[in-house]
Amino acid sequence: MQIPTDREIETLHRDHAPTRDAFESVYEHCRIVCQLASQYFLSLDVDADLVRAGALLHDIGVYRLYTAGVLDTADYVRHGVLGHELLAGLGFAETISRFCSRHSGVGITRDDVLRQGLPIPAADYVAETREEELVMYADKFHSKRTPPVFVSGASYEIAVRRWGEDKAIAFADLRHRYGDPELASLSAATGYAVI
Repeated sequence: MQIPTDREIETLHRDHAPTRDAFESVYEHCRIVCQLASQYFLSLDVDADLVRAGALLHDIGVYRLYTAGVLDTADYVRHGVLGHELLAGLGFAETISRFCSRHSGVGITRDDVLRQGLPIPAADYVAETREEELVMYADKFHSKRTPPVFVSGASYEIAVRRWGEDKAIAFADLRHRYGDPELASLSAATGYAVI
């Protein structure tokens, strides 16, 4: 399996972003998620190059939700599946493409899709490898909302409860296993608040 370089990934983002603003928002978020995930490289037995690529590509499907420069937030849950389809269609290995479909929330199960009537195929979209789990976990600590913010572990644990107590428990388990990433220096470097 060939892992794309940072330059190749940035080119993919530029090629698929419908607007400059969309590129700047999504690509910056992906770079920040990569920085967050990299805080765990020394303490975990993971393929750092694979995590880097997965973090940089995980939200590429967001671009497919833009119509006439406007993001379709109502169907945002589709972005992971759309990114997976995009990368697979470009010939990327399943190992790379799965980062897109496996990072939403703390995992979306087939039961979640059916029970909530989500607009994605009924399947399990749950991290299965440590690399996928690390990208999914790091993604929880940054939001590309306007203006972007860093999200503390405590804040996310409260927010994820809206999807069910099981999701809050799953996130608490991730926090226990990995610990919260260091956000203060990233907040100072970007000027984004920590909520």
